[in-house]
Amino acid sequence: MPIEAKDVYWIETPRMNLLDRLYMPAIAAGLQTTLSHLFKPKVTVQFPEEQPKLPDNYRGVHRLNRDEQGRVKCVACYMCSTACPAHCIDIVAAPSPWPDREKYPETFVIDELRCIYCGMCEEACPCDAIELTSLFDLTGLSREEMMYDKEKLLSVFDETVKAGTDPIRTRRGRLSISSEPLTTHESATAPPVAPERQA
Repeated sequence: MPIEAKDVYWIETPRMNLLDRLYMPAIAAGLQTTLSHLFKPKVTVQFPEEQPKLPDNYRGVHRLNRDEQGRVKCVACYMCSTACPAHCIDIVAAPSPWPDREKYPETFVIDELRCIYCGMCEEACPCDAIELTSLFDLTGLSREEMMYDKEKLLSVFDETVKAGTDPIRTRRGRLSISSEPLTTHESATAPPVAPERQA
């Protein structure tokens, strides 16, 4: 079915007058924007002297958790590396030297430059062995420095536990391990929470 003539609109290119050709209105509008920002309150954060306030559920540098005996919690099930959309986790399993599990990670490497910090590894882990912390200042002078091996990931765990900055997702709430913290009123009325899963 063809378009009727009354439904066709012809649009012509607007013609520029003398002021438009001199670009003076555009320059004046730009200067007006600049001047308006001079008198607004400043929002610059003086980092690193002033640390930013991050949300409670911020996902930063990874860590491998330790169990009560100080051993790596990971059982080398490959769930995290399978769930990872960026394919940045590399695990080599070995027979466990401990009697309570079959395997443990002989090597566990995360490429922090390739990671997209989505938290899929954290959600897929059946024993809560891997978590994303609130550490955000991730720097390195080479690609090799950004490859976090098992020892480095365990040292991040030690650092966050010592500083008292455990991820909020490690605290069990009313909904799940990743639920928001409960208020005092909610915690009094919340149903009992299941005990922590064992590896």
